[in-house]
Formats: sequence, structure tokens, C-alpha cells
Amino acid sequence: MDNLIQTIAVYALPVLFAITLHEAAHGYVARHFGDPTAEQAGRISLNPLRHIDPMGTIVVPLVLLFTTKLMGGGLLFGWAKPVPVNWSRLRRPKRDMLWVALAGPASNLFMAIGWVLFLRAMLSLGMISGPQDFWLLMANAGVQVNLILMALNLLPLPPLDGGRIVFSLLPPRLAWRYGKIEPYGLVILIVLMMLGWLWPLMLPLLKFGQWVVGGFL
Repeated sequence: MDNLIQTIAVYALPVLFAITLHEAAHGYVARHFGDPTAEQAGRISLNPLRHIDPMGTIVVPLVLLFTTKLMGGGLLFGWAKPVPVNWSRLRRPKRDMLWVALAGPASNLFMAIGWVLFLRAMLSLGMISGPQDFWLLMANAGVQVNLILMALNLLPLPPLDGGRIVFSLLPPRLAWRYGKIEPYGLVILIVLMMLGWLWPLMLPLLKFGQWVVGGFL
């Protein structure tokens, strides 16, 4: 139990900020391209309380973390309240959708880099005492959580960010057909996870993220 409590303490801040900053990034970029909906809703904020979804930000990550510690394996992820975006208010909706969608995964990649730089600073100051040091574990958790969220959200499945990106890049007729998948996206995601196919699909994106982050080690 003590080990589980320590693990929760290590992952709490990385998970909280990875999810909330991801959503805030969507709102900020949407505002940049002409849609103030997120700003008007108070969602362009670094205050986690504005973004927390009780189920996705707290319950699901804790259950997955608990399962991982007791049974081995597992996939740690979660979600925040989606930032409201009115696509029709963007200056060029189909083109700008790409940048709004990409902002979330990009923020996670930058946060993973930030955790690496934090770790380097702690090492240079001599504040890491060993392989079980709290700050070392938290930095590793920050990298892990952010790369997983980046890879998960970049999967080309509506309504994930990757699905929005693909929709933006497709010709209008194909994009319209592709968008019909969206109502079934969450069900497809759950089925992929239950079949054990989700992790292999995410692996190339994870390796890309690890390669980028590795350049800052």
C-alpha cells in the first residue's frame, strides 16, 4: 500500500498538468485562429480546476495505476473536460482545425522535454540522491505520461486529435466520409484497448517522441 501511495504521489502532478495543459493549448490556438469560445468559457487557463473531469482526470488514471501496480502491465492515460471549439468561427475552419488539433499533442511533447530539462537541472545541482529519488521518479513519470498522451491523441481516429488532423488534410468529400466515424470513435478505442492492439498502434508515435526527447538528455 505504501508503494502505491508513493506511486500516486509521483504521478499526480505529471498527470494533472499533462492533461490540463493539453486542453488549454487547444483553446489558445483556437483563439489565435479566430475562435474565442474557449476564452469566453474561461478555459484558456493554467488553473487545473478549470479543466478537471472527475472521471477522466482522477478516477480513470487512479484505477489504471492501481491495476498496473497490482497486476502488471496496463496503460496509464486520462482526459480532461474537452475545450469548447466552434470550428465555424475559425478564419479558415478546415485548415485551422489542423493547428488547433495539433496543439494538444505538441504541448505534451514540449512538456516531456520540460521534464527532461528539469531532471538535468536537478542532477547538475546534486539534488538527485539515487535511482529511487522522488524527483527522479517524478521526472520520469512526467516524460512517460506526456509521451503516452501525445501518442494516444495522435492516433488517426476521430474524435482524437489525430482524427481531426487527418480530417483537415483530406479532400472535402473524403473528409466528410471520414468524419462519419466520429460517433463510434470512443467505442473503437475501447475495443482496440481490450484486444491489446492499442499499444502496438501507439508504439511508432511513442518511439518518435522518445527520439525527440532523447536529444535533450
